[in-house]
Amino acid sequence: MILVGNQRGGARDLARHLLKDENDHVQIHEIRGFASETLDGAFNEAYAVSHGTRCKQFLFSLSLNPPQNERVSTEAFERAIEQAEVKLGLGGQPRVVVFHEKEGRRHAHAVWSRINADEMKAVQLSHTKNKLMEISREIYREHGWRMPDGMTDRSQRDPKNFTLEEWQQTKRTGKDIKSIKTALQDAWAISDSKTALEHALAERGYMLAKGDRRGYLVVDHRGEPYALNKYAGVKTKDVRARIGDADQLPTLEEANARIAEGMIPAMDRMKAEIADEERKRREDQARKRAELVERQRAQRQEQRDRMRARQEVETIKRQERFQAGFSGIWDRLTGEHKRVQERNQFEAWQAQKRDQALRDQLIFRHLEERRRIDTERARVQAQEAQRLRDIEADKKRFEDTASQERDARRQAFIEQRRQQEQTQAQTRNRGSPDISR
Repeated sequence: MILVGNQRGGARDLARHLLKDENDHVQIHEIRGFASETLDGAFNEAYAVSHGTRCKQFLFSLSLNPPQNERVSTEAFERAIEQAEVKLGLGGQPRVVVFHEKEGRRHAHAVWSRINADEMKAVQLSHTKNKLMEISREIYREHGWRMPDGMTDRSQRDPKNFTLEEWQQTKRTGKDIKSIKTALQDAWAISDSKTALEHALAERGYMLAKGDRRGYLVVDHRGEPYALNKYAGVKTKDVRARIGDADQLPTLEEANARIAEGMIPAMDRMKAEIADEERKRREDQARKRAELVERQRAQRQEQRDRMRARQEVETIKRQERFQAGFSGIWDRLTGEHKRVQERNQFEAWQAQKRDQALRDQLIFRHLEERRRIDTERARVQAQEAQRLRDIEADKKRFEDTASQERDARRQAFIEQRRQQEQTQAQTRNRGSPDISR
C-alpha cells in the first residue's frame, strides 16, 4: 500500500479532517497513550504537551492507501502501521488510528504525537519519505500486489510524466444504402413541386444541391452527396421537370455550409440535454449513495450490538470458571486459578480476533457494494463523456464548414468588386480624349 506521511501542527484542523462526514464510513479504530477517549481531546493533549518544547509540528500524520480492489484486512493495516512506527522511531508514542471508506475504497490514517513526554523533546524524524517507500515496497512484495510504476521507475514519479487519457473518436457513421434510398423515394413520392420536395427532404435531413456536371444532388447532415435520380429511382427528365434548372440550386459547398449553420444550434441543444441528463443522474446517484451508506451504517451498528452482547455473555462464562471461597483459595495454591486465567485470556484473544475477522468481512462486503455503484457511475460517465466529445467534434466540423463557405463567399465578393473596378477604370480610360496630339 502507498504510505504518505508528514509532520504537522494544526490539531483541530486535523481532527476535523479525519472526522469529515463526506466519507461513507469513519471508524476511530484506536486511541493509544492519551487520557482522552476522543480525537479532539487526544490531539489537544498533544498540543498542550508540545507547549513545553519549541516544537511547532508536534504531530506525524500517516495515510495508508492499499490498491483499489484488494481486500485488505484490518490486521494488515495494523502491521503496516507498526512497521512504520518502528522504522520512523516513533515506538511507544501516543497515537490514533482512523479508518475511512469512500467511493468503494478503504484507507487508514495513523497520527502520532512526536513529543516524548519523559524527555520533553520531539522525536527527530529524518528521511521519512525514503523509509516509508521501503515499507511500501515490502508490503507490495509481501501481498503479491502489482507494484505501481512510480515505485519501480523513479522517472515516472514526476507528475509531469503522467499522461491523461487521450480523446478517442470512435463514432463512425456507417451508410445504410437501403435506408437512404427509402428516405429519398418517400420524399419524392409525397411531393409534387420543388418547394414540397425541399420540405420533404429537410424533414429527413437532406438538402438539394447541384453537382459539378449540373446534376441533381441531395446532401445529408454529414456533407455526403447522393444523386437524386439514382437513389430516388426516377428519371433525370422527371427530376428536371419538378425542380427546374440545376443552376438555381446551391452548390455542394453552399449546401454543406447551410446545413452546418443549421446544425450548430442543434449541437448546442444536444449539449444542454446531456448536461441536464448528467445533473439528474448525479442527483439519483447521490440519493442511492446516501441510502447505501445509511443502510451500511445500520448494519455495522447492528453487528456491534450483537458482538457487545455476545462479549458480555462470554465474559460472564469465563468469569464463572473461577471458584469462590475455600475452593478458590485451594485453586490459587494448586495453580489451577492461574491455568484458568491463562485459558480465559487465550479465549478472550481468540474472541477478539474472531470479531475483528467478522467486522472485516462486513467491511469487505460493504466495499464491494460501493464499488458496484461507482463502477456503474464510471461506466455511465464514460458514455456521457464520449457523447459530449462526439457532439463537440461534430459542432467543430460544422463550424469549420460554415466558416470556409463564408470565407469563400467573401473572397468571391472581393474578386468581383476588383473586376468591376478594373472594368470601370478601363471604360473611363477609353472615353478620355487623347491630348498627346
